[in-house]
Amino acid sequence: MTGDLLTLSTREMDTLAIITRLAERRMTQAEAARCLGRSERQARRLLRAFERDGPAGLQDKRRGRPAPNRIPKAYREYVLGLVRERYRDFGPTFASEKLQEYHDIRVATETLRKWMIADGIWKTRAQRKKRIQQPRHRRDCYGELVQIDGCEHHWFEDRSPKCVLLVYVDDATGKLMALRMCESESSFSYFHATRSYLERHGKPVALYSDKAGVFRVNAKRPKAGDGFTQFGRAMSDLNIDVICANTPAAKGRVERAHQTLQDRLVKELRLRGISTMDDANRYLPEFAQDYNRRFGRVPRNDHDAHRPLLERDHLDDIFTWQEQRRVTAQLTVQHKRTMYLLEPTEAAKAAAKKRVTVVEYEDGGVSIRFQGVALAARPFHKDGCVTQGSIVENKLLSGALTEIRKRQQQREQELVRSAKSKREKRIVHDRFADRLPPPGP
Repeated sequence: MTGDLLTLSTREMDTLAIITRLAERRMTQAEAARCLGRSERQARRLLRAFERDGPAGLQDKRRGRPAPNRIPKAYREYVLGLVRERYRDFGPTFASEKLQEYHDIRVATETLRKWMIADGIWKTRAQRKKRIQQPRHRRDCYGELVQIDGCEHHWFEDRSPKCVLLVYVDDATGKLMALRMCESESSFSYFHATRSYLERHGKPVALYSDKAGVFRVNAKRPKAGDGFTQFGRAMSDLNIDVICANTPAAKGRVERAHQTLQDRLVKELRLRGISTMDDANRYLPEFAQDYNRRFGRVPRNDHDAHRPLLERDHLDDIFTWQEQRRVTAQLTVQHKRTMYLLEPTEAAKAAAKKRVTVVEYEDGGVSIRFQGVALAARPFHKDGCVTQGSIVENKLLSGALTEIRKRQQQREQELVRSAKSKREKRIVHDRFADRLPPPGP
């Protein structure tokens, strides 16, 4: 307290309000103790201090005094002297490890960090200079580099749930090359968008993306695989390179396009009363054409770097999920918790104990191929197959949750149908009342 100025903490202000009501007999001691989280004896002690000294009696008497367990100043200076002498370029964590290892000095990492920051030895993230990101020139040719990215946004505002817009932007001209609405940034979503791009424009030299798991294997030491994601494998088959940017600013062309789309496209969809992804996908080519007319630029070089699709570029086969699996001696193949039994043909017997390619289509259909020949197979479903604990990437979470909700609703509806009596149906419906339609009579 300085002069007539009294400083109270938020907790002390709350205590003052309660004790004031207690002093004015608008609250009992038991109620005051319950509100304060203390005993009635402590409530009476606070009341006496308030009646004696007023609000100042509720102020913490330890304020302004040094903590009894604080580290001595001489010890702090000794530690900082060692750090300045030997570990000036060490981070706080590494420095604390070396102080303990070589000098038997045990100082908490965060304590040492605060000391080093106060002494000017270490800088916080806010104090460090930001990385300089100088602009680069656009590529010379149309189709030489195409930036791709997905943007999750309320594209339909409150008319429909959030969804993802896949955006392809040519680096040389800034034109929108392809747009597609989808539930999440999955491999099949990018397969659809890329296929429409290729059929319209041809094959670009390279695609420029972020480091999402759709484009890049992010595991440092993957246990299996050839180092390609499904999208990367498809682009490799088409002789299109995929380059990953290290920062969002590196692919600023598509990032800035997101901002324009979140403004203009949202309003265009509202004006046209479009509220579904299917309707939006039918309108997007028209929007892209108008966007390119307004914002597209002329490339510095007139050469079109797009290459035509070749006869061997079978897009129906390339844009599938493909994995290598080993055939057992009993002519069985495991894929996604499902066992497939191969028909004992001569081709299947030749594939025993060898690797085959399991091709999965978007509709869930599976084809097993050995040396380019499809093998006859049928799925063998095990009872009680567990699918809990599946790993879902962040960008695929929206689509995964949508599928989970559909599956849960189907299970709950099956429970309603399997209920024998009206009473059982009513109990099941009440349990899932917020997710199911009302039961029949």
